[in-house]
Amino acid sequence: MTYTALPTSAAPTAEQQERAAALHELGLTAPDPELDAFARRLAKDAGVPYAMVNIFGQEQQFLGLCTPDANSELPTVGRSMSLDHGFCPEVVNRRTALVLPDVFASPRFAGNAVVDLIGIRTYAGAPLLHGNVVLGTVCFVGPVEQPKSTGQASLRLIKERRDEVMAHIYHRAGQQPPH
Repeated sequence: MTYTALPTSAAPTAEQQERAAALHELGLTAPDPELDAFARRLAKDAGVPYAMVNIFGQEQQFLGLCTPDANSELPTVGRSMSLDHGFCPEVVNRRTALVLPDVFASPRFAGNAVVDLIGIRTYAGAPLLHGNVVLGTVCFVGPVEQPKSTGQASLRLIKERRDEVMAHIYHRAGQQPPH
């Protein structure tokens, strides 16, 4: 089963327009094999089947994606998702990392659509910041809850990988990170 949410039709906000300009400036406009490779390494290092480099516009776009193959018993994930699905919208709104070793431990997150649609039980994500603009997130998710004791290690891993992704994006765009 492949899960791809339908795009939303609302007009872009000023924040979305600023984000779109930054994404274009940085060359983040389409799925990217280098970001896919990054997502595969992240999923492997986190010990989960899914990882994404997720860019936000009128919907979430996975420019980097690691998803189980069609032969897996786990559902595959498409390259886009509605802004009201998953946990990355919370990371974008908070502008800080979020680690949920067990999404069922929080009623606020346990009812998220991805819990039922693709069986997500653990999540870690960090915002991709370009100055004051949140471009999106880097995240990993899995179908098995993790012990609460894994939270700090997951937080370190996702922040390190966020920094790696941003360094890669700036290097490829021939830019220095904003200070």
